[in-house]
Amino acid sequence: MNKEYDVIIIGGGPAGLSAGIYASRARLRTLLIEKAMFGGLIANAEMVENYPGFPEGVSGFDIGERMHQQALKFGLETLSAEVTGVDLLHEIKVIRTTGGDLSARAVIIAGGAERKRLGVPGEDVFVNRGVSYCATCDGALFRDRIVAVIGGGDSAVEEALFLTRFASKVYIIHRRNQLRASKTAQERALSHKNIKPVWDSVVEEIRGDAKVSELRVRNVKTGETKGIAVDGVFVYVGQIPNTGYLKEQIHIDKEGYVITDDRMETNIKGVYAAGDIRKNSARQVITAAGDGATAAISAEKFLNS
Repeated sequence: MNKEYDVIIIGGGPAGLSAGIYASRARLRTLLIEKAMFGGLIANAEMVENYPGFPEGVSGFDIGERMHQQALKFGLETLSAEVTGVDLLHEIKVIRTTGGDLSARAVIIAGGAERKRLGVPGEDVFVNRGVSYCATCDGALFRDRIVAVIGGGDSAVEEALFLTRFASKVYIIHRRNQLRASKTAQERALSHKNIKPVWDSVVEEIRGDAKVSELRVRNVKTGETKGIAVDGVFVYVGQIPNTGYLKEQIHIDKEGYVITDDRMETNIKGVYAAGDIRKNSARQVITAAGDGATAAISAEKFLNS
């Protein structure tokens, strides 16, 4: 593999793959680096109902796979590796990975974000023993069991609905007295006979012996603490952007998201960011794809100038 490229894309989710499609189709020599699965977090979504062109819905895995194949068709090169460091301050940008150093004149950062952890006692102890961050991956393990979903956004509510296929009861534990998910998702969840919301509450501890058996939950208004018997816990309390390797070269906000202009350009010429890693991202597949396309178009104009 020639290690010098026109464009290097970091991350193989919808933003990175869309950037790969546009950059490769523009005949730019383009490499996409992905450390895990093409499609990013959306690959874990059992059904996506709001992506245009699929009136019956489509699985997140299928979206990622179709984007991947489309990008390869136009000549995108890929590397399975993790980015460990960067040097973006010179005309030729260097990307350090577990597969070696690579260089390019333009870089698109589309590494997305990872699921945020609760940070409570018992969480790390019971990972893969009742604690999960992917209902699509682990839901079938809890057939006829009682589970809890922690969170109130779209991901939490959609995964709670998915879990009703297996679990006998699904608690949705949320720190407020109403969900943040879309109205459609809320209505479906709150009308489901197997879903029970636990309002104004936060998890303080996850307990069990060999496996999870109980959550200790505190009501944020009354201060009352109680136990809820569960066999599984699915955590959806937000995301952490994958920007640790950027150090102080790129301007990021206090939460770690990359700051860009409307062309997806960062504070460094020739360096762009797209998708969930970007500040003010809507964190939707369609907006991530749009970010990726915009970033690639901007990179092409930069290189041609």
